[in-house]
Amino acid sequence: MVMAGKPQILFLIEEQSKSQRRSSINCQHLRSSIGPSKANTWILFCSLKWGKFYELYELDAEIGHKELDWKITLSGVGKCRQVGVSESGIDEAVQKLVARGYKVGRMEQIETAAQAKALRGPKATIQRELMQVLTPSTLIDGNLRPEAIHLLALKEELSQGLDGKESCTYGFAFVDAAVGRFYVGSIRDTSSRSALGALLTQLAPQELLYELGGLSKETHRALQKYSPPAGLLPVMRTPLQPRSEFMDSDAAVKFMLSRGYFKHAFKATAECFEKSKESWPEALNVLPDKDLAASALGALSSHIQRLKSDGELLPNAELYPYEVYRGSLRLDGQTTTNLELLKNSANGSKSGSLLGYLDSCCTVFGKRLLHRWICHPLQNLEEINERLDAVDELILLPELTSTLRAGLRKLPDLERMIARIRGLAGSPNISFLPGTMVQRRLKLLCSATKGLQDACELLRCLKTCVDSEGHPKAHILREASAFLDGERVGPVFAEMMSIIDQNSSSTKETFQQKDDTEDGEHAGLLFHLLSMFIEHQMYWSSVVEIIARLDVLSSFVVTIHNSNGPTCRPKFVPDNPHPNQTSCINGGSLLNIKGLWHPFATGGMGGVIVPNDVQLGMADGSCKPRAMLVTGPNMGGKSTLLRATCLAIIMAQLGCYVPGESCIMSIVDIIFTRIGASDRIMSGESTFLVECTEAASILQHATSKSLVVLDELGRGTSTFDGYAIAYAVFRHLIETLDCRLLFATHYHPLTEEFSGSSFVSLQHMACSFEPPHTLMNAGRPNQPADTNDEWNKASDVGQSSCLFDKQLVFLYKLKAGACPRSYGLQVASLAGIPESIVVVAAKASEMIHSCLNKAFQAATDVNTELSHIQKQWLKSLITAGKLITFGRSSNRPLDCAEDAYDTFLCLWHEMRKL
Repeated sequence: MVMAGKPQILFLIEEQSKSQRRSSINCQHLRSSIGPSKANTWILFCSLKWGKFYELYELDAEIGHKELDWKITLSGVGKCRQVGVSESGIDEAVQKLVARGYKVGRMEQIETAAQAKALRGPKATIQRELMQVLTPSTLIDGNLRPEAIHLLALKEELSQGLDGKESCTYGFAFVDAAVGRFYVGSIRDTSSRSALGALLTQLAPQELLYELGGLSKETHRALQKYSPPAGLLPVMRTPLQPRSEFMDSDAAVKFMLSRGYFKHAFKATAECFEKSKESWPEALNVLPDKDLAASALGALSSHIQRLKSDGELLPNAELYPYEVYRGSLRLDGQTTTNLELLKNSANGSKSGSLLGYLDSCCTVFGKRLLHRWICHPLQNLEEINERLDAVDELILLPELTSTLRAGLRKLPDLERMIARIRGLAGSPNISFLPGTMVQRRLKLLCSATKGLQDACELLRCLKTCVDSEGHPKAHILREASAFLDGERVGPVFAEMMSIIDQNSSSTKETFQQKDDTEDGEHAGLLFHLLSMFIEHQMYWSSVVEIIARLDVLSSFVVTIHNSNGPTCRPKFVPDNPHPNQTSCINGGSLLNIKGLWHPFATGGMGGVIVPNDVQLGMADGSCKPRAMLVTGPNMGGKSTLLRATCLAIIMAQLGCYVPGESCIMSIVDIIFTRIGASDRIMSGESTFLVECTEAASILQHATSKSLVVLDELGRGTSTFDGYAIAYAVFRHLIETLDCRLLFATHYHPLTEEFSGSSFVSLQHMACSFEPPHTLMNAGRPNQPADTNDEWNKASDVGQSSCLFDKQLVFLYKLKAGACPRSYGLQVASLAGIPESIVVVAAKASEMIHSCLNKAFQAATDVNTELSHIQKQWLKSLITAGKLITFGRSSNRPLDCAEDAYDTFLCLWHEMRKL
C-alpha cells in the first residue's frame, strides 16, 4: 500500500492459503513498482480476479468496506479479511474509488481455467496479471465529468541573464487521456512565474509529474498558489527519479521509438534518430526548447507505461504542439483568477464565472471547446469577425438555431468515443477481454457510429436550412454546410450497422450463457469493426470539430437572448503603429464602451443593471485620455467596473456580443490585473509582496496595446510608502507606456497631483446620503444627487455631527471628477461596528486630516521643487519657446507663432483651475 508519501508493507497472515498469500505478495510487489505519491490522501488499491468475482484482502478490504459499504468476511485458516464484488459491478466500483482519489489497480485472468489445466495439470492456478492502474488523471472510460482531465509532466531549467536576474524555462507535456490527445510545449518565464501560472490555470491538471529535486522553490510556490480550493479533489504531485523515470531528451525519444509510441508522429526508427534529430516529431521540432519538452514527454509516456495504460493510449496517440498564449489575447494566471474566467473564487465551481455565463452548450465536447476559447481569446481581426458574422446570422435565423440545438442535444460525447475506439484498436489485450467487456466495447462502437450518423444528418439539415434562406454570408456556416459535399462515408455507416445488427442477437445470447469458448470469436468481430472505424478517424474528428464550433456559437446566441441588459456587436478599429502621446487623434489604442454592465455580478446592486460609459482614447470624435483614475467609496462598485471592462474586451475578442449599448475598440494584446488583496501564507508571501510582484510583472511586460487594471495598489503597507509606490507606478504607466489604464485608488492626493494632466481622466463612483426613513419608505431613489457638494458642506461641521443622521447609498454610477473621500466610516457603520467606536474614529479622522492639510500647506510654502504638473507646464513653456526660435530661423514665424500662442493659451486655462 502506498500512503503518506512512502511505501508501507501489507501485513500478511501466515496461515492464509497459498493462492491468497501469493496474490497478496504480488500486490505488495506491484505497489512498490508503481512508486509513491506525495499527497497523503492517495492510496493504491488492488483488486484481484477470481473466476467471475473480484476480491480484495486485508487493508484493501477495509477500504472497500469504508468507501463502498461492502460486507467484510473472514476466510481461510488465518481468517483473512476479504470483500468481493461480481464482475458486473467492478466497473462502477472502480469509478467510485477513482472519483474519491484512489489509484485502482486491476488484476485480470490472462487464461481460462481450461487453458491452465491443459498447460500445467488439473490443480494448476489460473495466471493473473496487473492489467492496468487507473488514476483520476488517466481515466478513459466510465462516468467521467465533462471537463477535460489533464496529466501534466513538467521539466524546469534555471538560468541567469546578463542583467543578473533569474529566468527559467519549462518544458512540459500533458495528456487528456479521455480524448487521447498529447500536447508538448515550452515556455520561458520570469521570477514571477506568470507564464507557468497561465499554463496551470488553463489546464487545471489533476496530476503533476516532476523530476525529484528538479523544481525550484519559486515553482513549488506557484504550484501551491494555483492549486484547487479546499473541498475539491487536490492535485496529485508525483516525483519521478532522475534519469530512470524522468529521462533526458535523447533517452526519452529512444524510449518512445523503441516502444512504438506515437506512430503517426515519429517518422524514423531509433537508428535514424542517432544520426539526426530531424526525425523528431514536428510537434517537438517547432518548439524553441524542444529538449526540455522531449524530456517531459518521455516522463509522461514512461509513467503511463508503468500504469499499464500505454497499450490503449500511446501507439495511435495524436501529438500536438501547445502554446500557452498562442498568438492570442494574453491572460496570465493571476488575471484568469482575478477575473474569475473559468471558476469562481469562492468554491472553485464555474457558477459565477465567465465560463458559467457563456456556457449554454448542448454537447460536452462543445463545453470543452468553449473552455479552450476562453483561455485563448483571439487577436486576429479576421477570425474574430468570422465568429461574429456567424453569431449575427444565427440571430437572424432563429428557426435554424432552434433546429440546430435540438439536434445537438441528442449527440453523445463523440470526441471521447472516437478516442476510446482509437485506443481499443491499438490495444494488444483485445483477445484477453472477457465476454462482458467485449459486449460493452461493441455497444460503445455502435453508439459512436449512431452518434456520428446523427451529426452528419445535422450538417445536412444545416445545409438545407441555409440553402432555403439563401447562401450563408458567414464563412463558418458556409464551411459547415459544405463539409459533406462529396462525402463517401455513407456506405461505411451502412456496412458497420449491418454487421452489428446481424451479430447482436447471437452475441447477446452467447454472453447470457457465459460461454468462455466464444469470447475469442466475438473479440475478432470487435477487432474487424474497430479497423473499419479507424480507417476514417480523421473524417470523424473533423465532423466533431465542426459540430463543436457550431455548438459554441449557438451558445453565444442563447447568452445574448437570455441577457439581463443590452448587448451589442463590438466594432474594431486599427491601431496607429506610431501613436503620439500628445494627440490621440494621431494614433494610439482606444476603448469606448457605452452602457457597460457586468454580465454576472449584479447581486450587490439588488439585481438592477447600472450602465456606465468607459472612454479611453478617442470617443465621439474628441480626444480622451487613455488613463482613468477612479475614486469612490468602499463598496461603491469600482472593482466591479474594472472587471466588467476586462470581461467586455475578452468577450469581444472571443467573437461574442458584449454587455453594453455600443463598443468601439482596438485589439488588446495583454490584459493585466491587480485586483483584490490577499496573502499567500502557504507560499510565505505577504499581501504587499503579492501586490508588488503583480505590479512588477505589469511594468515588465505591458505594451502600448495592453489594458492595465490596478485596484488599490499600495494598500498593503504604510500609507506614505503605499502612496509613493502608487504614484510612481501610475506616473510611469501614463508617461512611458501610454496604454489603456484603469487605476482605482483611495489615495485622494493622487487626484490632486494629476488633476491637470491631459493624459488622465478623473472619474468617481457616485453615492448619496439619504435619511434612513426615506430609504425605508420609498426604497432607493431613482436619481439621487451625488455626494460631492453635500459632503463638502458636511465636512465643515465635522463628520461626527452628521455621521448617523443620513445613510450612505451606493449609486454604482461612474461620473466625472474626483470623489473627495472614501466614506470608510459610513461603511464601517453599515458593517455593524458599534456607534461609539465609529464616533471616536470620526473625531480622530478629522484631527488627522487637519494636521496633514497644515503639514502639506507648510511644505508647499517652503518647498522650492516643482510638482509634477508644474514640471509639465515648464516643459510646455520650453517647447513653445523653441517653436518661436525655430520659426525665426526657418523664416516660418507665422505658423510657429500660432502654435506657441495655442500652447500659452492652454497653459493659462490650466493655471486658472487652481
